[in-house]
Amino acid sequence: MNCDTVEISIVIPVYNEQDNVNSLVCSLIDVLDKYNSYEIIFVNDGSKDDTLNVLKDICKKINNVFYISLSRNFGHQNALRAGIEKTSGKIVISMDGDHQHPPYIIDEMMNKWNEGYDIVSTIRDDSYNVSLFKRHTSSMFYKILSKISDVNLKNGSADFRLFDRKVVDVLVRFQERSIFYRGVFTWLGFKQFELTYIPEKRMSGGSKYTLRKMVGLAVDGISSFSFFPLRLAALVGISIAFVSFIYVLYAFYVKIFTNHAVSGWFSIMAGIYFLGGIQLLFLGMCGEYIGRIYMEVKGRPNYIIADSNIK
Repeated sequence: MNCDTVEISIVIPVYNEQDNVNSLVCSLIDVLDKYNSYEIIFVNDGSKDDTLNVLKDICKKINNVFYISLSRNFGHQNALRAGIEKTSGKIVISMDGDHQHPPYIIDEMMNKWNEGYDIVSTIRDDSYNVSLFKRHTSSMFYKILSKISDVNLKNGSADFRLFDRKVVDVLVRFQERSIFYRGVFTWLGFKQFELTYIPEKRMSGGSKYTLRKMVGLAVDGISSFSFFPLRLAALVGISIAFVSFIYVLYAFYVKIFTNHAVSGWFSIMAGIYFLGGIQLLFLGMCGEYIGRIYMEVKGRPNYIIADSNIK
């Protein structure tokens, strides 16, 4: 579809959501039919169930629903990138495919866009349907990231947002491999507004964000927007060197001015293990950044499209 004729583009990354996409499309159409024109783009992120075939059936029945199928699972953020880069609407709205992002919020987003806001983000009310563990770890992550970087993310920030075409034109210039869109949108600037929503219950299936994926997303967010771990390594190194220097002076003092010799196998070994652990920890942090540089330098594509009905 041509950008001049499409008003709203909806981008929905999906992974193993065969039982959710039909009801989600129906809910979206109920909301979107009042607008001049729209397109719904599903990005199949290497689903292992029948999601792709379900999407193809929907696309045969509804003209303005499209699909992009990636060659494998490239991760939620890259699937989102693939969809954004294929949109043609004046307004783009990204949301998840698990039915927890309520479509009725789109009307409120559009009202804010009509008021002149370029980006309308959403904040999830975590007091509903979220485990205590996930609520606290999520809150801790956003607080840490806001403290150590130049982006200010609120607890409950989600990938459910509206953004203008001029924002899309900037986003497609981002080529970094480990992209973290929640931080990117905050970093971009523009005129922004935040809406709070209560997530709906998942229609079917379970969360695709395992603990491993959540930790990976947290690492991507911190390493993308902060050098603090590297600076912390330097500060800890300086601090330990200073403490060691003071201890050497103390050892000389005890040796020369007292009758007590400096000895003790346990204290020596404890110091060696402590310093060794600190060194390995910060070597790992440095390695994380170096590894990301290596991946960027190789210049591999962020995603590969295996099939699509978008021309």
